Amino acid sequence: MKSKRHSTANYRPSFVEEQALAKRGCRLIAGIDEVGRGPLAGPVMAGAVILPLNLETPWLHLVNDSKQLSAETRERLFPLICESAIAVGIGEVSAEAIDEHGIARATKMAMKAAIGKLHPKPDALLIDFVRLPEINLPQRCIPKGDCKSISIACASIIAKVTRDRLMVELDRMYPGYGFAGHKGYATREHLESIERLGACPIHRKCFSPFRPTLDFGNT
Repeated sequence: MKSKRHSTANYRPSFVEEQALAKRGCRLIAGIDEVGRGPLAGPVMAGAVILPLNLETPWLHLVNDSKQLSAETRERLFPLICESAIAVGIGEVSAEAIDEHGIARATKMAMKAAIGKLHPKPDALLIDFVRLPEINLPQRCIPKGDCKSISIACASIIAKVTRDRLMVELDRMYPGYGFAGHKGYATREHLESIERLGACPIHRKCFSPFRPTLDFGNT
């Protein structure tokens, strides 16, 4: 049976979704996306980006879902997005908070934190997959949004680069786990390091299937 999920190859980010909201009178439209739902360690992070609706720049054709881009391209785009954007916000929720609230709620917390850091404030939201009913703004929840909306794709790049840089810093704080390379995901190297060293403070204690095999103590 073929999967009902659409291949991301069928999409290319554009301003179509932004223009649809602009026709309803919205002018400050924020794209929101998260990174880091799946790793065993580190925070979940969200980016929020408001772009000019008339933005025309030579690098715009490079923008895509951050997972589809090389690290070099993401790093190249990061300052260009920040320079061109009307506003950029970043939200971070720690591994400890993920353990307390669960990854779904923590993801929404990170998104709301990113939106809260936008100045000026948005008058509409485009969100990758997630809906935020607590925020009283027009919003569209778009599956594969980071492959369809330029604003969401830029938000995914901002979040991804920021989180990757943080994981490099955390690698220096917690050496031996290889965080700078795998960024907290469940690679063989990471799993072997956990087996050898045990868990460290930035590991997500609630994540399975590794929880039964790790000694996290009573914290």
